[in-house]
Amino acid sequence: MVHAFTIQPLTYNTFDDETEQLEQCKEWGLLSEKAAKTKAFFYKGNGMNLPCGIVGYVDKMTAVIEFDNKQLHCIHPSYLKEMQAANYSQRGAGSADATEAEVLELEALNEDAPATVEAKVEVNEEVNGEASVVDVKKVPKEPKKEKAKKEKTPKLQLPEDKVKMIATVKEFTTVPNNFSDTEDEVVIYEAVSMTEPEMEIGEAWSSHSATLKKLELEIGDKLSFECKIVAKKLSKHPVPYKINNPAKLQKVTS
Repeated sequence: MVHAFTIQPLTYNTFDDETEQLEQCKEWGLLSEKAAKTKAFFYKGNGMNLPCGIVGYVDKMTAVIEFDNKQLHCIHPSYLKEMQAANYSQRGAGSADATEAEVLELEALNEDAPATVEAKVEVNEEVNGEASVVDVKKVPKEPKKEKAKKEKTPKLQLPEDKVKMIATVKEFTTVPNNFSDTEDEVVIYEAVSMTEPEMEIGEAWSSHSATLKKLELEIGDKLSFECKIVAKKLSKHPVPYKINNPAKLQKVTS
């Protein structure tokens, strides 16, 4: 059965593994912080109750879910969270999700819409009251000036498996969590590089986990560890890569 209501993503980011999926669902508030694995979710909009899985994201505010028929749909994580409640009201669901779908659809249309023209029409009325068009001029709209595109630094080809790395603590900070009253603690690193295989990374970040807190880190501390590194920008900071689940952590002394 084809679902006509779906908003298909033009492009989206898939989760590299179950660990990343688990972390993102926790960040959205769809799973508790103690959850060790994901769970089944249900889409209850448009008068339906359909099982679905979270397979990726377009951005931090747009999750991508997949139904049993393999169709994809863009949805705001907070709407999906509301749908999981046992007493979820179908009356409110249709309008909320429809609004979200309309916004996504309009944004996509606005990006791809061709330039339009306006017709300038001069009309003269004759004595008998009939109107006749005497001049029609098509006035093209001025083309939008394209903003100068900044040259993007090419993305690194990151290994899919765990690698050995070294990094220096640059900063401790917090970032907003839209689904919690408290902010998330994170660590920003500089001089990040892989040792096996050798590759310069630059800056990266990680959650300030309980394991890291045990090391009582300070700014300037140099660490060695094993981890998986992924392309995932830190909210409100120009740090493009995330360190996931660092293990075998050791302080490196000069």
